[in-house]
Amino acid sequence: MPPDYSDRVVRQSVTPSGVQTSIGDLGTPLSEVTFVVVDLETTGTSASRSRITEVGAVRVRDGEILDEYTTLVDPDTLIPAEVTLLTGITQSMVATAPRIEKVLPELLAFLTEEPDSVLVAHNAPFDTGFLKAACEREALEWPAPPVVDTLRLARALLPVPKVRNHRLGTLAAYYGASVTPDHRALDDARATVDVLGGLISELVPLGATSLEELRAVSKPPTKAQRARRHLAEDLPDRPGVYVFTDSRGHSLYVGKSNNLRRRVASYFTAAESRRRIREMAGLVEAVTPIVCATDLEASVRELRIIAERKPPFNRRSRNPENVRWVKLTTDAYPRLAVVRSVKDDGAPYLGPYRSAREADEAREALLHALPLRQCTHTFAPPERTVLRCVLAQLGRCGAPCDGTQGRDEYGVHAEEARTAMTADPAVVVDALTARIGELSAELRYEEAASLRDRLVAFLRGARRSQRLTALASVPHMVASRPGERGWETIVVRHGRLASCAVLTPGTDPAAFLSSLTATAERVPPGPGPVPNATAEEGELILDWLTTPGTHLIEIEGEWTCPLRSAEAHDRMTHWAHGRASAQ
Repeated sequence: MPPDYSDRVVRQSVTPSGVQTSIGDLGTPLSEVTFVVVDLETTGTSASRSRITEVGAVRVRDGEILDEYTTLVDPDTLIPAEVTLLTGITQSMVATAPRIEKVLPELLAFLTEEPDSVLVAHNAPFDTGFLKAACEREALEWPAPPVVDTLRLARALLPVPKVRNHRLGTLAAYYGASVTPDHRALDDARATVDVLGGLISELVPLGATSLEELRAVSKPPTKAQRARRHLAEDLPDRPGVYVFTDSRGHSLYVGKSNNLRRRVASYFTAAESRRRIREMAGLVEAVTPIVCATDLEASVRELRIIAERKPPFNRRSRNPENVRWVKLTTDAYPRLAVVRSVKDDGAPYLGPYRSAREADEAREALLHALPLRQCTHTFAPPERTVLRCVLAQLGRCGAPCDGTQGRDEYGVHAEEARTAMTADPAVVVDALTARIGELSAELRYEEAASLRDRLVAFLRGARRSQRLTALASVPHMVASRPGERGWETIVVRHGRLASCAVLTPGTDPAAFLSSLTATAERVPPGPGPVPNATAEEGELILDWLTTPGTHLIEIEGEWTCPLRSAEAHDRMTHWAHGRASAQ
């Protein structure tokens, strides 16, 4: 149950339409990770044509071997002489060995016996390729564990001048492995265990101590990165926003995290492989932390700071004003226009779109379904007529320009366009899906795909603008949901996050709510779907509000969307790009 704020609290569960993804951080200590080191011997190098002849696997955690598994495998095919010469595995040795259909389930069970086990192999794509191919042939599901490739790690951490090459035997000798690899599966797996330990020991002085950092390593950190590791030492282990600044105090990069210290520290380790960010590390002189009450507040603050300061090393969200809208104009004979901003003119707007191309596709979808004029002819009084255009001659426009179509008749189509944009998109969906079906039946797939993309662009813009408009119309809303430290509570006013705090155990709910709402930002109403915030902020808030377990505490006005809105066609936008649910 949500906290009992006061007698006037309205309790209402919000039906989820999407789940906000959490802010991921690096942080599974290597000492807690169970590694399963695997090695295979095979009849050749092709996973599709060759077969497995021997399997070796070692389960290890924090340097301690917990269990081992090994067996020869009957490949049901001849072993080439050169393979026997290399491995010592002969045809007679595998004649009485179990076949892969028996071995594979045992190996997969060994791999997944402990949850979240990590598969390790030297040249992992080779071993995982054979295991995936075997699973496919035996109709078994590949468990898709996280994978660590010691060959890739060695190439990143041990340059060739330091070691002669990156073969398993060379690395085993370099780290003084207790077992010498000899192209037999279990011995090679045991040697790989020691090589993994040696590589991890290379990472610890570089500041990489988690599984996520281990898997992210592509090259050692630069001197500039290592020199700035101290910048993270005094940061709090709290959610928030971090701002990297240069010697002049100019913002270089802005990010967010649910653990500021850990996330900032990762920028100065081998886990940070982005070229631009490595370059930035050489310019950073300070890190400014902004502690936030919740992940949502951190996400919103990050968006606002990036939009305000436009840090050069951020690529996303720097220019939220560079969007496009599809507008139905308000003149006597309305037409569809792609515009850069929303005005307080009572016109319906579709979007926002990140590119003019996508906005044009949405506009074309509407024009395919409705015979609206596309000319820029003005009908200011006294109205004068002009010659009809080609579209009118083709029947795609009622030709109000030459007087063929009057205001009332044309107004019917304009009202249908308004309804499709703001309430029920059925007229567009029906027209385009029917035509897509016709084109597909005629094997005109490219034309059908083009229409599909237009329909998807229209539905995405309609869904976005309808959801944002509904949120922006609410003058005041308070919502709460359980979090790690208590009840995360937000105040939203006209689509903008006005306040955010956490109700911790032992706090008086009524006093908490009164203080939160009294100190929340005053937000005036405005025109359009996003009068006081960016579309990204609005969508973050909507995702938070529609997460399971969220409760409405207070609301002024109504928060509703039309019953037959674009939200009802959400599955269609995913289907169009092959992302439909299997249900």
